[in-house]
Amino acid sequence: MREKILYALGALAALLLARNIWVMLTGLPDEAFQGAIFRIIFFHVPAAFTCFLCFFVALVASISYLKSGKMQWDSLAVSATEAGLAFGAANLVSGMIWARIIWGIWWTWDWRLTSMLVCWLLYAGYLVLRRAVEEPAQRARLSAVLSILSFAVVPFVFFSIKWFRTQHPQPVLYGEGKMDAAYRAMLYLNWVPLLMLAAVLIAIRIGQENRRRELDALRREAHSI
Repeated sequence: MREKILYALGALAALLLARNIWVMLTGLPDEAFQGAIFRIIFFHVPAAFTCFLCFFVALVASISYLKSGKMQWDSLAVSATEAGLAFGAANLVSGMIWARIIWGIWWTWDWRLTSMLVCWLLYAGYLVLRRAVEEPAQRARLSAVLSILSFAVVPFVFFSIKWFRTQHPQPVLYGEGKMDAAYRAMLYLNWVPLLMLAAVLIAIRIGQENRRRELDALRREAHSI
């Protein structure tokens, strides 16, 4: 039953994503100053939102693990972190493609870009830490602490373009930034399938993590005999 729900959710996300792409290409005009490349924002911004939401889920799961010691919270934390890293990578890559067209360069050490990269590397370090520690309880405890500390960077990334007037454009969904209503609606609408995909990825990884933990327990039991 659980697998059928995941298949259905994944298929629905794919259909909605295909529908959104069709509307983006045929129903929305080019942006007046940026042209067709502006459409990448409909993936760039929702990918960032999804990434930060996954990291927030990992934060809550990590705190819950430290309070309860229950390993299912650790499974949720690592699964959400991996999904967040995937969407964070999508945000960085899509931003680089946009920058190459608009700025003429792939990368610049702008506050928003740099802080997002640092955030991504911190959470990548979370996965490296997990591979370096074999004992499950110690691994979960150290990972939870690192996840909590790493989340401190997320608000900085979010507000960096308000705090520092550098090369990255001002926010288009709040503050001084402005966006046409049709563009804004599409941006939020395209966030929905990304959230659905994130939920599917997290659910799949939780199952894999639980099975891996069971295999590790059996392996340690066999070694003790």
